[in-house]
Amino acid sequence: MVSLLEVARRERELSEWRLISGALADISDALEVFQPHRSVRKISVFGSARTRLDDPCYALARDLAALAVEAGFDVMTGAGGGVMEGANRGAGCDHSIGLNVDLPFEQHPNPYVSGCGGRLLFFRYFFTRKLFFLRESDAVVVMPGGFGTLDELFECLTLIQTGRTPPIPLVLLAPPGDDFWTVWRQNVHQELAKRGLISPEDVALVMEASCASEAVALISRFYRVFHSAQPGEDRIELLLKAPVPPSLLPDLNDQFHDLLDNGAIQAGEACDDNGILRPSLRLRFDKRRVGRLVQLIDHLNALDLADATPLEQPGCRFTPQASPA
Repeated sequence: MVSLLEVARRERELSEWRLISGALADISDALEVFQPHRSVRKISVFGSARTRLDDPCYALARDLAALAVEAGFDVMTGAGGGVMEGANRGAGCDHSIGLNVDLPFEQHPNPYVSGCGGRLLFFRYFFTRKLFFLRESDAVVVMPGGFGTLDELFECLTLIQTGRTPPIPLVLLAPPGDDFWTVWRQNVHQELAKRGLISPEDVALVMEASCASEAVALISRFYRVFHSAQPGEDRIELLLKAPVPPSLLPDLNDQFHDLLDNGAIQAGEACDDNGILRPSLRLRFDKRRVGRLVQLIDHLNALDLADATPLEQPGCRFTPQASPA
C-alpha cells in the first residue's frame, strides 16, 4: 500500500496504472491458483508451440510428463500447443498446470489443460508469468524450440547463476539422435567459458538427456539427499533429508574449499518453509560460483546415506515403512 501511494503521488497517466493494475492482478490470481498445490513438487516443461503431433518431440514430452507424475511431480507448461500440449496430455488433468499468456495473436490453451478446473492461469504479462514459472518450479525441462523457448532457458540460467533462484535441476531434453542441445552447448557454453564470460563450472547448471526416463531420473536424483536451499544475506543453508556424518565434513571442506568465501562448511539443523526441522549444511560461499554449489549438491546426492529417499514432497517428512516379516 505504501508503494502504491508513492506511485500515486507521481503518476497520472492511464498507461502506468494499467500496467500496475495488470501486474497486481496477475500476481493475485497466480497466488490463488498455486496455494492449494504448494505441497507437491512441480516440473516446468518448455518447448515449441509449433511442434506437430507426429514430431518425436511431441511423444517425448507426453512420455516425460507421464513418468514425472509417476515419480511424484506435477507438470507445468505454458498451456499452448506442441510440446506444451504433449506434456499436459501426458500428465493428465489432475497433475497439469497451465500458465497461458495473452498474445497479440490469438492463443488458445490446449484441450488437455483448458478443462482442468482451477489449474489454468491467464497472464497479461510475460514477466509475471516468468516469475511464477521459476517461483513454483522444483525442476525445469527444456525441449527444442524457438525464441520463446530459448528465452525461458536463458531466464532460468540467469536467475540460477545469479542466485536469485535457488538451485534446481535444469535438463535439456531432445529425442535420441537429435543433436539440438549438443550443438547448442558447444556453441554457447564452450564459447562463453573459453572467452571467460562465464565460469567454467557454470556448465554444471544444465544437464542433458536423450529420453524421458533419463530426464526424470536426473531430476529425482537431484532430490535424493538435497531437499531445498535457504539463501541468506551472508550464507546459504542446504537443507537435507539425511544428516551428513561429522567424519565426512573434512573431506567436503577439502574438495569444495574453493567454493567458500570464508569459514568452513558446517553441519547443523534448520526449519524449512513448512516449519519442519531438517539436517543442514551451512556455508558462506562465493556467490559468483553457483556452478560449484550445484556440484556440491551433486556430490551430496551421491553419498551413501541410508535415510535418503528418492523424492520427498514439500512439507512432508519421510517415514520409512516397516519391512514385511
